[in-house]
Amino acid sequence: MTTTHHLPAGKAAAGPYAVDISPESAGWGHSSLRVLELPPGGWHSFDTGDSEWIVLPLAGSCTVAVEGKTFRLAGRRSVFTSVSDFVYVPRDAQVSLASRDGGRFALTGARCTRRLPARHQPASAVPVELRGTGNCSRQVNNFGAAGVFECDQLIAVEVITPGGNWSSFPPHKHDEHRPGEESELEEIYYFEIADHEGTPGLGYQRVSPSGHGQGTDVLAEVRDGDSVLIPDGWHGPSMAVPGHDMYYLNVMAGPGAERDWLICDHPDHGWIRGTWQGQPVDPRLPLYTAPEKS
Repeated sequence: MTTTHHLPAGKAAAGPYAVDISPESAGWGHSSLRVLELPPGGWHSFDTGDSEWIVLPLAGSCTVAVEGKTFRLAGRRSVFTSVSDFVYVPRDAQVSLASRDGGRFALTGARCTRRLPARHQPASAVPVELRGTGNCSRQVNNFGAAGVFECDQLIAVEVITPGGNWSSFPPHKHDEHRPGEESELEEIYYFEIADHEGTPGLGYQRVSPSGHGQGTDVLAEVRDGDSVLIPDGWHGPSMAVPGHDMYYLNVMAGPGAERDWLICDHPDHGWIRGTWQGQPVDPRLPLYTAPEKS
């Protein structure tokens, strides 16, 4: 098993960031993730460089200033309480974040060529999808999904798995370019795990070799603030232990000309999808829905 692809909380910290994963540090070409923690009254500025970014509140609210515009993000109390609004910022720009009450903010990034305009997306425009049934049920907040929100290369979604459930199942991959069938995408998983009356939670993440690329092989116990890098391979399941809901943020990008999320199921496990039709979704889901449009 490789350990270089599992980054426990703190291992990927750098400078002002609790998590700082760049193409250079990951050893690949496209995907980035930063997690910024601001104290009350705190602020931070950064250059977007050759990448486009989405500023997504994980906990708290903030303002985002870019290109003479200031966007106010209402944010949320935590990833387990509500969908959040977010701001897209383009490459080759200077960005400033400020938070009156402090908070934790994800910066999801991808190297790109097109320069799209900065803009705010309200929480009411985020589609909330339920996937799977029974103990394979999970909730997906498709805030930055392909076909939902326009980016040049970046794809980003949130997944919430109730305690005791399996998600990212059946295992799937996207490490080859096969037109109309599979996209080539690097992926980052960033985890937050709900505690229980102050007791920390945990989960497990599996990545197995697909026979393409580096043959990534990971079986990791993941805890709050951990990240897993997936340059290739079958990824899944992501397992939430009973009593502790699991959240993960997926960040994806690749070299393809088309911004698509096309996956291939593991041939030994893809049959499970055929058992879902007509079966009930876990009644604990959705944990929440997007607010109605005002």
